Amino acid sequence: MREGRALLVDDATLIAPKVLAVLYPAMDGRRVITIPGYRNERVDAVDGFYVIAGHNPGVHGAILTEALASRFDVHIEVTTDWDLARHLGVPAPAVQAAIALNADLAAGRLSWAPQLRELLGFARVRKTLGLPAAVANLAGRAPEDDREAVTAALRQHFGSEITALTLGKQR
Repeated sequence: MREGRALLVDDATLIAPKVLAVLYPAMDGRRVITIPGYRNERVDAVDGFYVIAGHNPGVHGAILTEALASRFDVHIEVTTDWDLARHLGVPAPAVQAAIALNADLAAGRLSWAPQLRELLGFARVRKTLGLPAAVANLAGRAPEDDREAVTAALRQHFGSEITALTLGKQR
């Protein structure tokens, strides 16, 4: 704020309300914050300061309130770049399954679908443990309510039976 540079707030919808209450005045035209935990120090923003925030809609507990949303003049939706996923080594069947699952997510038939983060994890697991383990792991990353649909999509695109990774019977 003092140097007139941007402040990036990641996962802004998961920040404690008490912390956001300190940040709000910097974002709503007053352009000032008071730091209660540091002798109530006042920090004034200089020209060039602005706040950029990211959030992941649909994450449990992550709600973009009107109070937070109204403090941003520009809202940009960033979706998964499927071509980038392919370029970064994610196998085509995984990308195709993710595209199909994201269409179901957009239509409200699912509450979860793999995004770039999960696809990159898939590629790392495939490299380390092999394709069957990577597919099974991706199926297991789906929430229980969506796991059957995710498994069906993976089965359709990979052409094999899929079971989420489990530890089996314990002795």
